[in-house]
Amino acid sequence: MSWGARRPGRAWYLSDDVEELEYAALGRAALASLRLLAADPGVPRRRVVVAVDVPDGATGTGPDGGPDAAAPGEVRVAGPVPLAKAASVHVDAADADGDVAAAAGALAAADAGDGDAQLTVDAAEDHEMLWFATQEIPDLVA
Repeated sequence: MSWGARRPGRAWYLSDDVEELEYAALGRAALASLRLLAADPGVPRRRVVVAVDVPDGATGTGPDGGPDAAAPGEVRVAGPVPLAKAASVHVDAADADGDVAAAAGALAAADAGDGDAQLTVDAAEDHEMLWFATQEIPDLVA
């Protein structure tokens, strides 16, 4: 069975392995986090991804949660999600700060097709994000 046939946002990834799908989704979410960092130079240069558990019907792929995909693999949640629905948190380690900062600065050029800028973005993507349990969230935000 194809994931794309079962859930919105999965058609872009051609594997039935749930762990592979989750890892690929984490990569997409990390890139989305990088885009948020690029838009706000005043925040710390660490990507953050919060994985949440939501019912299947609470997601879509278009800007309004509808079926038109805004970007491959992108899934939007229709409405706010309580922190209690968080499954895990993924954050860059301190040693990624320099590469993430450079990637945030190079993202627009990479999007425009600059190969050198894309290498800079790729360097940030080479950093594995750290995994934290939901019980560790208070320590992360302290």
